[in-house]
Amino acid sequence: MKALRSIPLLCLALPFLATAGDTPNPALLVLEKQQDTLVIVDPATLTIVARVPVGDDPHEVAVSDDGRTAYISNYGGLRGNGGGNTISVVDLVAQKPLAPIDLGALRAPHGLAFAGGKLYFTAETAKAIGRYDPATGKIDWILGTGQNRTHMVAVSRDLKTIFTANVNSSTISIIDQSAIQPPPPGPQPPGAPAHARDWSVANVAVGHGSEGFDITPDGKQLWVANARDRTISVIDIATRKVIDTIPSTGAANRLKITPDGKYAFVSDMSANELLVVDTATRHEYKRIKLPSSSEGLLMEPDGQRVYTTLNTRDSVAVIDLKTFTVTGEVRTGRGPDGLAWAVRH
Repeated sequence: MKALRSIPLLCLALPFLATAGDTPNPALLVLEKQQDTLVIVDPATLTIVARVPVGDDPHEVAVSDDGRTAYISNYGGLRGNGGGNTISVVDLVAQKPLAPIDLGALRAPHGLAFAGGKLYFTAETAKAIGRYDPATGKIDWILGTGQNRTHMVAVSRDLKTIFTANVNSSTISIIDQSAIQPPPPGPQPPGAPAHARDWSVANVAVGHGSEGFDITPDGKQLWVANARDRTISVIDIATRKVIDTIPSTGAANRLKITPDGKYAFVSDMSANELLVVDTATRHEYKRIKLPSSSEGLLMEPDGQRVYTTLNTRDSVAVIDLKTFTVTGEVRTGRGPDGLAWAVRH
């Protein structure tokens, strides 16, 4: 199939021409938000190999450690039903939906992170985060943030710290597992644990509309895009303080840092460009022109390419991290948003 000549792109995959094939390894996953579908893309050829139906209004997608299962948050906002309460589960090898996770009263799930064999998720209307254990099929932990629109979530490598972006409270929550506490004095009931763990929550004030964020590879800083202020807040994680505020772009939606830690990419839902910031100087490095406004962002683990969803164009742009230019595009269905990378082990 010949590439379209309107823009300098290498390869296009039209949804109506997509045919089912084996799931590639690695695989690029794309959510079609307005079509309630997970798309599996071969990143080597930029072709769609399969589509799998998911729940209502899917926003974010995370992948299990073995790369075989995808989890999709069904936000439920577009249908006007007051927020969904399920997480879809997809077998990526068989390319089929599995039984969804029922979150009960934890409504409007959005952010997802798979860490330590478990799935962490946010529940906006419950002002909470939770954790699902695939081994037991149960939600085994819930913690309230007390913040408005707890939206995105990330987990440290040692599993001892959780981070959330709270859009309407304009904060970042840094949630630490506290030291092991001894059991209360006196006889303990049969089966009681020998000790208990607690969590402490530090809410760091940032700019208005804090949403997309990422942590530097050394784990020392957290960068968050503030859409309403058009700024980026840089947080020193050790001190829990904002150490710099950087001018950003318009409706900044997502922020991702390159695997080498040198650059921060910021998507913009109001302009046809992608902002790149030098993390060392904290100054603008480049603006990459795009065919339309951008939303979701994903870095390839090897640092070769970055992907961004072009929501109004119904496609995903591919950007080469050596040349900082758009080198390809995948045409999807309506409303592409969340992205994930799946590597099978």
